Amino acid sequence: MRGFASDNISGVHPAVMNAIQAVNIDHAHPYGDDQYTTKAINHFKSVLKEDIDVLFTFNGTGANVLALSSMAQSFHAVICAECAHINKDECGAPEKFVGCKLFALPSDRGKIRADQLSPLLKHIGFEHHNQPRVISITQPTEFGALYQPHEIREIAEFAKKHHMTLHMDGARIGNACAAMDMGLMEMTGDLGVDVLSFGGTKNGAMYGEAVIFFNRSLAAPAKFIRKQSMQLGSKMRFIAAQFDALLTDDLWLKNADQANQMAQALYERLSDIPCVDVTGTVDTNAVFAIIPSHIIERLQEKTFFYIWDDARSQVRLMTSFDTTMADVEAFAELVRIESQKQEQDQ
Repeated sequence: MRGFASDNISGVHPAVMNAIQAVNIDHAHPYGDDQYTTKAINHFKSVLKEDIDVLFTFNGTGANVLALSSMAQSFHAVICAECAHINKDECGAPEKFVGCKLFALPSDRGKIRADQLSPLLKHIGFEHHNQPRVISITQPTEFGALYQPHEIREIAEFAKKHHMTLHMDGARIGNACAAMDMGLMEMTGDLGVDVLSFGGTKNGAMYGEAVIFFNRSLAAPAKFIRKQSMQLGSKMRFIAAQFDALLTDDLWLKNADQANQMAQALYERLSDIPCVDVTGTVDTNAVFAIIPSHIIERLQEKTFFYIWDDARSQVRLMTSFDTTMADVEAFAELVRIESQKQEQDQ
């Protein structure tokens, strides 16, 4: 049975695979000085705006580290949610490679608020303390929650007022845009985002992310940082071609919308099972649910997903661009069967 552990365990979308194969001809200039990389960058500019810089990386951690390294120095601090990927799931890479401190705030399902930020400014100018420089938000959050446009704008305005910058971790930005029926520029640059980590791996790509600089003054050192942080691909065309394919005919949005719809279907099926308690709303492609621990053990013998909170017996179920109704029905039926076994045992 297909797993629901993450949207990065899915395969590669056929159009993306075809795009990789299509550029696998002859020789091409290395390190992004090829026609395919130029085409992909121009494609981003047509979707967003001309006045941006785009750098491709191998993976999401690399994209976030590159973005933050371009925005902060070692004596600075990055403000983020406690559950942010950069704080919990990147093995300290931002601290190691940026060298700065993370100020991690409590959050509501991963969302921090503008009114939480002011207390962190009390030591501005005092050389004994790290200086807040970057605010990093994840859209959608690690809990699948969505920042509303006015919430992003408020954080961006706070950042600008206090000479800070705003980074958005958009590993699943497609799911947010699809869920809110918003364009990529509407969701990011128009709201005041300075730098975006645009995800591909979780949305149909084989590998690769794009770092988009709306604030081009921050991009000047980025190409050197990318090389130094080992994220500069010599055969860049194979990363770039994937994004050209994803941007063609809004494939990135269609993929994300499919994943979102399957999450809604999974939510509906699981909500009908008495022993399952779906926690929070299902805004994108993440479903969080509390399931009795002994049922979880039996389920994991047949399919793959992560336990999110052991103490609560809470699991996270992620849908992907290639998740089908058959996958959803099969998993829900398995949960139902195991729950009935529990009732019989009692």
